Amino acid sequence: MGQDTWENVTEGLKTSLGGSAFKTWIDPLDYNGCENGVAYLTAPTSFIGNWVSQHYGERIRKLIADAGEPVSRLDFSVAMRKPEPPKQAEIPPQSQPPASASGSDGGPDLPGSPLDTRHRFDSFIVGKPNELAHAAARRVAEGGPVTFNPLFLYGGVGLGKTHLMHAIAWELQATKPAPKVLYLSAEQFMYRFVRALRFKDTYSFKELFRSVDVLMVDDVQFIAGKESTQEEFFHTFNALVDQNKQIVISADRAPGEISGMEDRIKSRLQCGLVVDLHPTDYELRLGILQAKAEGQAALHPGIEIESRVLEFLAHRISSNVRVLEGALTRLFAFASLVGRRIDMDMAQECLADILRASERKVTVEEIIRKVADHYNVRIADLLGPRRARAVSRPRQVAMFLSKNLTTKSLPEIGRRFGGRDHTTVIHAVRKVEELKQIDSQISEEVELLRRMLEA
Repeated sequence: MGQDTWENVTEGLKTSLGGSAFKTWIDPLDYNGCENGVAYLTAPTSFIGNWVSQHYGERIRKLIADAGEPVSRLDFSVAMRKPEPPKQAEIPPQSQPPASASGSDGGPDLPGSPLDTRHRFDSFIVGKPNELAHAAARRVAEGGPVTFNPLFLYGGVGLGKTHLMHAIAWELQATKPAPKVLYLSAEQFMYRFVRALRFKDTYSFKELFRSVDVLMVDDVQFIAGKESTQEEFFHTFNALVDQNKQIVISADRAPGEISGMEDRIKSRLQCGLVVDLHPTDYELRLGILQAKAEGQAALHPGIEIESRVLEFLAHRISSNVRVLEGALTRLFAFASLVGRRIDMDMAQECLADILRASERKVTVEEIIRKVADHYNVRIADLLGPRRARAVSRPRQVAMFLSKNLTTKSLPEIGRRFGGRDHTTVIHAVRKVEELKQIDSQISEEVELLRRMLEA
């Protein structure tokens, strides 16, 4: 297979992966030909070679085979390069497409996770559920001393955690002199650490991670239960804080609620500013849709959308902003292809599957939060060992609602309530059922909470 054919293969990868992922992982590769069923590729670093092999290897092999070259496996080697000081923690200049949050060339040794150019502060719609998180992120992005460290952002999928972290990274790159910023996922942190252990090179790992000015780790819940990774994360965290370096962390739940996370790490994560990104309200979702609709209208000139369609979507798709944006993108693409105005009939026809999937689904975490607010108790107490009636009764109500409003099994519900046994959940459900029969106040409270959660 010649270079022309390889260029066709990379074009196919660019289409399927998207521009950012392609530039980060595929563009740096060099194709060195095929021999005896093996395709030989050169990567600038072993990390990139390993990552591409693990995540895209089969796709590349199939594209090469489809181009007429029978290939059974890929072989990656590392390109020789002149020694130079690492630039792993710098963010690429704004004029360049973002390879990663760690270097203008992706970093010779430690590429961070790719930054999305769409995720900046000017594209983040601020509303009551996220205004504190936005203000805190803005403060970190200004650079200079910050009174809280770390900044811990938590919330469900599609509520804006990753958007804010990318926005911080983009904003810091404009600071003069620009600080060294590293943004990456917890999974990538773990992968790098395990690899350092395997090759007996933990010293270089420590030096790289502890040389940054701002460290941002996304989805930190994924290191829960990984003892060695948690140990290294703990020491990295302390080393950076001792040097007055800023740390930004995100997770899908509060530090105290991450099962499998060591207590000393939970304590460190809670010593800064912990901010909850709440599920979006109707006004915020409508504002997001209106802003996105303007962008889509610019991409699809002549396509109009009825305002009541935006209102309809803001009402119906309430759990995930990414799904909301995807629905709008699909509508404009469909309308552009068929040459129709976007009205209610089209929306319901085109988005039938999304609308079905977005029917109200109550989560155990939402039940816990709502019950804690209603009874004015702390979530930590609901999940903790306290047995005082002021805590145990709301806990039983929350377990009862979790059993009746979600599809979670009894053991799963027990785990969500601080690792309790399923027999505790059974007892709670039976107790609340009994109380509803003899105590009108409990019955009314349970019914009120049920209506609030299903609204």
